[in-house]
Amino acid sequence: MFETVAIPVWAMFLIGVFATLSIVERVVGPSIRWFFRKRAERVVAELNKRLERPIEPFKLARRHDMIQRLKHDPEVAQAIVEHANFEGIPEQVAWKRAERYAREIVPGFSATAYFGFGTRASKWVSEALFSIRLGPGSDRVMNDIDPDATVVFVMNHRSNMDYLLVTWLAAKRSALSYAVGEWARVWPLSALIRTMGAFFIRRKSLNPLYRKVLARYVQLATAGGVAQAVFPEGGLSLDGRLAGLKLGFLSYIVAGFQPGGRDVVFVPIALNYDRVLEDRILIEADAAGERKFRAPVPMAILFTLRQIGLKIRGRFLRYGEAAVSYGAPLSLTEFAVEHADNTTRHLGVALSKRLTAIIPVVPVPLIATVLEDADGPLDVRALQTKVLERRTALVHANARVLMPDETFEADFERGLSTLKRRRLIQMTDAGAIVTPGEEPILAFYANSIRHLVDEAEA
Repeated sequence: MFETVAIPVWAMFLIGVFATLSIVERVVGPSIRWFFRKRAERVVAELNKRLERPIEPFKLARRHDMIQRLKHDPEVAQAIVEHANFEGIPEQVAWKRAERYAREIVPGFSATAYFGFGTRASKWVSEALFSIRLGPGSDRVMNDIDPDATVVFVMNHRSNMDYLLVTWLAAKRSALSYAVGEWARVWPLSALIRTMGAFFIRRKSLNPLYRKVLARYVQLATAGGVAQAVFPEGGLSLDGRLAGLKLGFLSYIVAGFQPGGRDVVFVPIALNYDRVLEDRILIEADAAGERKFRAPVPMAILFTLRQIGLKIRGRFLRYGEAAVSYGAPLSLTEFAVEHADNTTRHLGVALSKRLTAIIPVVPVPLIATVLEDADGPLDVRALQTKVLERRTALVHANARVLMPDETFEADFERGLSTLKRRRLIQMTDAGAIVTPGEEPILAFYANSIRHLVDEAEA
């Protein structure tokens, strides 16, 4: 019993490693976790002092606890039983599937990552690439909302820059929770996105169990007061126009809404750009008739390195304007009373109308509509005159024109310069013409405000 036993050095090494890990886990681990937990609580307490809408406890719950809460939710439990019966599988297998769905959906929000890195990086990238313009009345819109209400920002989806732009602009008010598509479920991007409070969704999944788990998470987050940002178009616009709104996400919120409880206020936010970085990829996908598109990684890396090189040499120029416009809030409490039947469908129509009405008018799209409608070449003076006339008509029609009188000439010159620099137009002896073969690009930008132009000139 007390005899000496000889063991290999490598085995002794492994025993020592596992013993050390066990000691760290059982003895040191709880103290380390307590330290970081207390530090995180102090960070949140300091943030809540300056945020207009403090971070809700729901958002700060441990991810493991939220997964368990979601998995054992009564409605999810009923869906698990129904799924097991329908598929003819043991309930234990269905429970494991529900848990996998919950782990896939539930984020792991970190206030330090969101405000310490995320919002600062978003601001730096946004301001480095674009000149940011904010539509009138945005502060007034937010200040008029009930402080206890859950705010849901409903946005058109022009570019992946939308995430960065809105995250930064909303940083002084609250932390946003985004619904992110499957494109972002790639390591290590997925881990970063989770810490930013975003949750992943399978947009095309028709699995009833998955849909129930997702619906209950959205409903619990909404009831918990978590500020959310959604793109109800279901993806990036392929042709520049605002696509029809998909009602799945809105239906979850409406189904979980309890009259007399916490109100839900939808705030339309419209975005527009002088340049959408993914424009050619989106146009190619539209021409192919399918939404399958992915920027080649080597091309993205080469593009980034080229821009860094231009920046180092002092030759980098911003891509023009990036504009954000806020619309009138819509209270679900009031709306549900007025539209008791088919509330979700009526809500989708109302939000779509509010979004289309507040799309910001910026230089490149406005110039693009004039060039697209021109019968032939236009010299610079004639082009500027027509752009001014169209801008005036849009202003009279109460469109969100972010080209004020005092800066109109400078805005026009920047927009024209952007089009020339990208070789989308050519300056001939007769005047400006669209470069042959680049008509789809010009139409992509014109389409973003075409509905406003048609209404203004009707």
